[in-house]
Amino acid sequence: MTMVSSSKLQFLLLFFLFLTSFSLSIKNSVPDVHDLFPKYHLPKGLLPGNVQSYSLSSEDNTFIIELTHHCYVQFKDQLVLYDKVLTGKLGYGKVSDVTGIHARKFFIWVSVTGMDVDESSNTIEFHVGVLSQSLPADMFQTIPTCQNKGLQESSLLSSI
Repeated sequence: MTMVSSSKLQFLLLFFLFLTSFSLSIKNSVPDVHDLFPKYHLPKGLLPGNVQSYSLSSEDNTFIIELTHHCYVQFKDQLVLYDKVLTGKLGYGKVSDVTGIHARKFFIWVSVTGMDVDESSNTIEFHVGVLSQSLPADMFQTIPTCQNKGLQESSLLSSI
């Protein structure tokens, strides 16, 4: 009788190990959103490092990205605010229908509505409604760290 119980225990243990390894392989097969961007010819650093989760539609490439919290990132002379939830549509070398990303221009916040990579000039063009601004693509090669508003505004004021 002890032998049967031991066999059942071994079977359960092996089954549990199988399920655990299967679960880990599924989680590891879903790429980090920062690793997904280069497949669309976009730099990893367009998003801050505090991504909590994301979903990407296989039908039309629309996405929803959830951050752990909203945050501010300083890209050289450009202060950017990321909302907690970002949406848009991925395309090769571009992101369209963007919501949740705002850039500070002078003393007002403007919503970024799209981005296009320009390989010939090695820049990224950011669309704000009908207006746009090009920034060097090199600024977005590393994943930026989120900061709180107080730190960003004090560093911005000290550079003036």
